[in-house]
Amino acid sequence: MPSTDLNADLGEGSPHEAAVMPHVSSANIACGGHAGDVETMRDSLRLAARYGVAAGAHPGFPDREGFGRRELHFAPGEVTAFVREQIEALKTVAAREGVPLAHVKPHGMLYNMAVRDPVLAGAIAQAAADSGLRLYFGLAGHDSVMLREAQVRGLSAVGEGFADRGYAPDGSLWPRGQTGALLAHPEAVAQGVRIALEGQTQAVGGAAVAVPARTLCLHGDGAEAAELARDLRRALETAGVRVAAPSPS
Repeated sequence: MPSTDLNADLGEGSPHEAAVMPHVSSANIACGGHAGDVETMRDSLRLAARYGVAAGAHPGFPDREGFGRRELHFAPGEVTAFVREQIEALKTVAAREGVPLAHVKPHGMLYNMAVRDPVLAGAIAQAAADSGLRLYFGLAGHDSVMLREAQVRGLSAVGEGFADRGYAPDGSLWPRGQTGALLAHPEAVAQGVRIALEGQTQAVGGAAVAVPARTLCLHGDGAEAAELARDLRRALETAGVRVAAPSPS
C-alpha cells in the first residue's frame, strides 16, 4: 500500500487551525520568527497531541512584518543561530507540555531560497542537526539541494510535495503572486493524490514534473484550509494511500 504524510503549516494565528489539525498527520509549528509566540506554540502542541499528530518546528526569517515571505540575506552563521533559537524555543514549550517533536521544516522565503542555495540550505540544516531532531522536510526532487545538505549533516531527509501550489517545469514552486501559484480546491486535491500515487504532477505550462515526495503540504491559513485538509485526506485514503507521519529512514 502506498503511503504519504500530510503536513500543514500551523501555529501562525489562523482561526482555522483547530479544524485543520484532525485531518493531517504532521504539523509544522511556527516558533517565533515569521509568526508564533509561547502561547500559540503551546496551543498548537496541545492540539497536535489531542489528535495524535506529529509536531515539528517551522522556523523562518525573523520577519513578522513580511510573514517570512520577503527575500532577506544573512551570513550563514546568523542563519544557523536564528533557526536554532527558534527550534529551541519550541522545544522548551514542547518539553513543558510533554509533547515530543519529530521534525524541522523551514518556512516561506527561507525555504524557497534554500532550494537553490547550498550554503543557505546547509546553514539551516546545521541548526536542525544541532537541535537533535532527525527528520528534515525539504523540497522533493531528484537533485534536491535542501535534502542533500540535510543528509550531509546526518539528518533523515523527507522529500516534500505541495498539494495546493503550482510547480515550475524545473520542479521548483511557481512564484507567489503569479497566475498558477495557488491551486483551487479541486485541483489541489487532484494534485495531492497524483503526487502520492505517481510521484509526479503537471507544471504550469503543461510539462510533467517529477515530485518524489514522502510528505504532502497544504497551507493551513486559508479560508478553505480545513475543507481542503478533510477532502484531500479522504481522497488519498479512497485511492488506497495510507496517511501517516514519516519515520527516520
